Amino acid sequence: MVILFNKPYGVLSQFTPEAGHRALDEFGFPTGVYAAGRLDHDSEGALLLTDEGRLIKKLLDPKFEHPRTYWAQVDGQVTQEAVNQLKKGVIIKGYSTKPCQAEILESPQCLWERVPPIRYRANIPTSWIQLTLIEGKNRQVRHMTAVVGFPTLRLIRVKIGNLSLGDLQPGEWRVVTERVI
Repeated sequence: MVILFNKPYGVLSQFTPEAGHRALDEFGFPTGVYAAGRLDHDSEGALLLTDEGRLIKKLLDPKFEHPRTYWAQVDGQVTQEAVNQLKKGVIIKGYSTKPCQAEILESPQCLWERVPPIRYRANIPTSWIQLTLIEGKNRQVRHMTAVVGFPTLRLIRVKIGNLSLGDLQPGEWRVVTERVI
């Protein structure tokens, strides 16, 4: 069984609550499924859960380079120069990221409100970037956007491989019938 879950902001990618954060135990998943990957508590969006150990191993093994697509709302008006740097790869914590797909994104109209909302500053605009990565270092998208001068304010994973969130709202999930990878 494979489940696609729209993980809300503030929820851990584990079944045990910790440090005052909510966890996966409150969403009514079938017994025996585990998260196949992670999203930080302050990130939102697509998270796969499965009872298939081999699939988890395949999804987490970097040699399989399965793509993950993110929408990042960043501080400031992102430039094409910054996007070009992201495409080529940047150095974060002494590590050179692999080239990725990156583009400036119009403000998504189909998004749910985040609770709590991101901070608002009248004098500093925000903008959106879409990034598709084939690797997944800890907090990688946040580090990458910060390195090019546009810190991430909100991060949403919208797609894992060929699986898109579609109209799943935060806290909703569905059993996946299509091929995952």
